[in-house]
Amino acid sequence: MTHGPFVGYGKLAYKSIMHLCYISTGKMLSSLSIKRKSSSEAADSNMVRNEKLLLQKLIATFNGKRNPIRAFSAKDLKKATNNYDLHKVIQSDTSYRLFEGTLVDQDRPISVMKFHDNSTLDDVEYCFNNIIFSSQMKHKNILKLIGCCLETELPTLVFESVKYGTLRGFSFASLLIAPRIKIAMEIANAVAYLHVGFDRPIVFRCIKASNVLLDENYSAKLHDFSLSVSIPEGETHVREEFIKGAYGFIAPEYFATSSFNEMCDVYSFGAFLCELLTGCNVLEFKGNGNDDDLTVLEYAKKSIENNRFGAIVDPIFDEDNSFPGKEEKLQSLGQLMYKCLSKSPEHRPLMVDVAKQLRQMYLSVV
Repeated sequence: MTHGPFVGYGKLAYKSIMHLCYISTGKMLSSLSIKRKSSSEAADSNMVRNEKLLLQKLIATFNGKRNPIRAFSAKDLKKATNNYDLHKVIQSDTSYRLFEGTLVDQDRPISVMKFHDNSTLDDVEYCFNNIIFSSQMKHKNILKLIGCCLETELPTLVFESVKYGTLRGFSFASLLIAPRIKIAMEIANAVAYLHVGFDRPIVFRCIKASNVLLDENYSAKLHDFSLSVSIPEGETHVREEFIKGAYGFIAPEYFATSSFNEMCDVYSFGAFLCELLTGCNVLEFKGNGNDDDLTVLEYAKKSIENNRFGAIVDPIFDEDNSFPGKEEKLQSLGQLMYKCLSKSPEHRPLMVDVAKQLRQMYLSVV
């Protein structure tokens, strides 16, 4: 089915439109190297549909400035992932699975993001969001997009390798205080880059441990732009009909007004810091099974308010004597988390300032 401005155009006309768009957008499509490699009718049909959707998205955003990405065939990616072996799954989501793989011809490790079959309209939006935003990124702490395959029902995306998978899947027990501060600093740097590194701020919207990946050097990589949005020019907020995101990471003003901006990312980052400090899912309950039990996030905030910060931190920190002033550093992290989780967005720090503060903390412990 043809969408948008391409409705009613035949194949020849569509090729002409693509050629005109190719010229008018500074040859941006050359960076995609999109070539039809499959002889099957289904693959060809998917290619036509996906090219049209992708082209419209590319034209509508970022004025054609993007990183070169490579085209892959469906056959290449099946081979790379051993036919999408479930034992190779790095991350599972409601819309996709992220697989570890190896490009056989280059002996190069990769990560492959394959969206589920029978996709919904939301899945389509999430997939193309990942292409549009990921192709624009130039930051060492954001997972790098290498290319995509347009032969599948929804494009299958190829990213750089992440040896240790998600932070949520990684054993928190093996991470002492300094490595956790480093991860927090790296993700804060990535989010600050999204907020100030572009003409329009990009709101990531879901900063949580399962969207943070670790490479072979234990460097953190922010991943999954499914829900991300650019603040439109001349606007300060985006309003949506339905609330989207992960409960526990959604800022209260978004719940109240259905509007959000980059300060909602600061709240989400505060919840992520809570995960790092406690080693727990923020929606787990703390208590003895009573009705007044609180989630980890609520319990952490209340503990800080009552000067009982030690009650919330990961017990493994008791064994960490790798640097002096441990209690002061943990207190500083807790206070930073608490500020990020302020109910009022006006009382939250900017992500640039959060990143600076975390950098200072990290340099003081290494």
